[in-house]
Parts: sequence; structure tokens; C-alpha cells
Amino acid sequence: MCTGRVDLSYVLRAFSKGADGVFIVGCRLNECNYITHGNFHALSMAHLCKKLMEHIGLSPERLRIEFMSGGEGILFVEVMNDFGKKVKGLGPLGKGEGIDENVLKAKLEAVTKLVPYIRLVERERLRLPFKSKEEFDTFFTSDEFNRLFNELIVDKLAISEIVSLLRERPLSTGKIAEMLGLTPSEVSRHINTSSRQGLVRYDESQKCFALA
Repeated sequence: MCTGRVDLSYVLRAFSKGADGVFIVGCRLNECNYITHGNFHALSMAHLCKKLMEHIGLSPERLRIEFMSGGEGILFVEVMNDFGKKVKGLGPLGKGEGIDENVLKAKLEAVTKLVPYIRLVERERLRLPFKSKEEFDTFFTSDEFNRLFNELIVDKLAISEIVSLLRERPLSTGKIAEMLGLTPSEVSRHINTSSRQGLVRYDESQKCFALA
């Protein structure tokens, strides 16, 4: 299967199911067997996924993408052994980062719910004409990419995280802020937006916010 078919949702599903690491391997860049350059799409997806992982508190080193030919068995073994050691050193997913199990579940659920929107962002704003890994690496660590990520994804992801937490039980602004690592003012801003969209409501009896 071409790595271009490895969707962001597949990677997130693996982490949601408890995988401590995800390894993607494809044919060498600019040596596509299908003339589609799907491996470049996979590289872009992996960079974006790493950024999302970092944003929700997971180590981006839990995801790795490599490119090699089918005849490079020794290289494959070396890379897999190295990745296995890296993941073992990071520890179990979430626990190694000090994230509460329920909070991690809500965060992964929130990102997964946002995947259709993220796909649109990637297609409309992040389809890159580059033809080398170095150019991709440079772009995805640039101020321009960080600006686009903050502008297009961060607020929507925060709202999705809040909705995922409230799906479990009503929570106060302070508790949401504590669980998501946001300031109370940031949570209030997102709550106001969510209320206007009809997603959440204030429960007078419990003095907390709940799903609408």
C-alpha cells in the first residue's frame, strides 16, 4: 500500500488504542512506484501529526517516518531497533508524559473529531510543492507554519477538547483550565464561542458547564 494512503486518523486511532509508538515506512522520496508521490503526502501528514501530538502534550518522537527500498532489510532492522529503544525510553503512552489517562483519552478524541477539518486545512493551505525532505523539514519548523497552525487549528482543537471533557461530566472553568493546561480566560473565551455555537450550556444547579 502506498504511504500516501496512511491517513492522520489511522495514526490517531493507533494511539487511542494504546500504541506507545507508530512507525511508517515508505519507498524513497522521488522514487514513487505509482508516479503519485504519495510518500511526500505521508511526510506532510507525519509532520502535521507530530505538531498535533506536541500540542496535546505527547512526545512527537513516538511517531517516526522513514523512506527506504524493499531491498534494504538491514537498514530496516537498524531503524526499527533504534525506534523500539526510543519508544521504550519514553515509557507508556501518556504516563511517560505525565498526562492523566482520562485527559489523554479526551485529547485524542478531540483531535480525532477534528480530522475532517484538518484534512481540509492540509489540502487548501499546506499542500507543498517541495521535492525534498529537507524543504519539508524546514517549512514545518518555520514561523510561517506555526502561524498557520495557531491561526487555523489551535482554537478549534481547544473547543473540541473542552467538548470531549464535558462529554464525561459537567466541569467548572477552573477545572477545565487545569486539565487542559489553559488559562481560565482562554477557557472562558472558548466556552463563549461554544455556547454561541450551541455546543455547551451553563448548568445553574451544578454551577458548571455541560454539553447543550
